[in-house]
Amino acid sequence: MMRAFTDALIITKRQLLQLTRVPEVLIFSTIQPVMFVLLFRYVFGGLGANIPGGYVQLLMPGIFVQTVTFTLAATAQGLTQDMEKGLIDRFRSLPIARSAVVFGRTLGDGLLNIVVLIVMGVAGYIVGWRPTSGILKISLGFVLLLFFGYALSWAGVFAGLISKDARVVANVSFLFTFPLTFLSNAFASTTSMPHALQYFAEWNPVSTMVAAVRQLYGFKNTFGATANSYPSQHPLTMSLVYMVLLLAIFVPLSVHRYNHAGDKK
Repeated sequence: MMRAFTDALIITKRQLLQLTRVPEVLIFSTIQPVMFVLLFRYVFGGLGANIPGGYVQLLMPGIFVQTVTFTLAATAQGLTQDMEKGLIDRFRSLPIARSAVVFGRTLGDGLLNIVVLIVMGVAGYIVGWRPTSGILKISLGFVLLLFFGYALSWAGVFAGLISKDARVVANVSFLFTFPLTFLSNAFASTTSMPHALQYFAEWNPVSTMVAAVRQLYGFKNTFGATANSYPSQHPLTMSLVYMVLLLAIFVPLSVHRYNHAGDKK
């Protein structure tokens, strides 16, 4: 176990060195979320006329969750590119723990999320975001976001390992993450949705995460037809359940798939 952990840290170091050698990856990883903050803040700011503190208080938790949700697509695309270049075959030939590559990949993407969330938090503060719950709960909210992104990155690992083309896996991943993000409470209350969509939205993992983060930041959630549902009443607990389920499903699947990535069919 100790050797596997050490090997995973070495792969994580490789991930971070890539960012220094190709800084455009880090730059564009932070520019896109900041663009979302600015666009939604000033284009849809009028939606927050009746919201204490303005629309930005509702918006920022949604943007945070959207950004870490996109970790799935980034991880999947990066791993597929490594497979196309033959790096995965080289890693599998080295005397390192088989699980180190996939664990190192997810840790590296998790560390990148720390930088992205810090930049977004600063951008949000500049445009008026003011969490009111205190430093402890605010910090807990960011930790929860990092763990959610980490759990989703394992789904990205599995998607990357079963795909043969980075362009295909990128498109498929975004087709999966965009509906989850926009059919949620991330950018507007679900109360205006048709009842059937409200139930889908409130049980959507993205919605439960957004509601949990808003709660931790001191913002009151509003619910429509699903006001008495378990995710609406206990978003933090439900978010943790979703994260555990993601890890329980995709960690063993990803490690198994990686171990057989080079096998002939």
